[in-house]
Amino acid sequence: MTQRGRATRPTGRPRGAERPRGGDLAARRDRLRAVIEPVVVDAGYDLEDLSVSRAGRRHVVRVIVDADGGINLDGVADVSRAVSAALDAAEETGGDIVAGEYQLEVSSPGVDRPLTLPRHWRRNVGRLVKVTTRAAAALPEQRAEQPAGDRQVTGRIVSADDERVALETDTGRAEWAYAQLGPGRVQVEFNRLDEIDEAEFGEAGDAGDSDEIDDEDVEDEER
Repeated sequence: MTQRGRATRPTGRPRGAERPRGGDLAARRDRLRAVIEPVVVDAGYDLEDLSVSRAGRRHVVRVIVDADGGINLDGVADVSRAVSAALDAAEETGGDIVAGEYQLEVSSPGVDRPLTLPRHWRRNVGRLVKVTTRAAAALPEQRAEQPAGDRQVTGRIVSADDERVALETDTGRAEWAYAQLGPGRVQVEFNRLDEIDEAEFGEAGDAGDSDEIDDEDVEDEER
């Protein structure tokens, strides 16, 4: 299975060089995305999430990337270096991207990440998931048997495309359009732990040096 991980890079302006914080959080996140997303896409990956949090005097910029087949530790490190260089270049040209000293963290999604887009479901074919369905299954022979309204369904992803996903459940195979589903959650199967890299549980080792950050000092600003 593809190895997953996280790269942490201390970067940004040196202490004492912080510029005044400008704009609201949404605008700051948009500025970051405008710089980071093209770099991630050019490297052949998808930008799955981007968040900014405050840790003492610095910001922590967290970037989640993924691709079909996953991303290995070398890929994470390459993306981290490319994103860091792009942010530095944007700052040098006068852009107030982060407003102060910051630390960059690049990682891949863990198994606890919700499945919200077609590509998330496609990349987890074969895995057991739990999801809330908002309508009856699409298969004509099953529609009369499926209760209307919201309900929890647990099943293994059999297939997924841009329109719908098929799950194998205790009552048989059923298909849903994505609009009929809430966020999916991958279920950890203890008899299949050897197939899941421990890094996917959010315990990946860091690549690069970084200062320790006390959890009590961290307050989320944007997600």
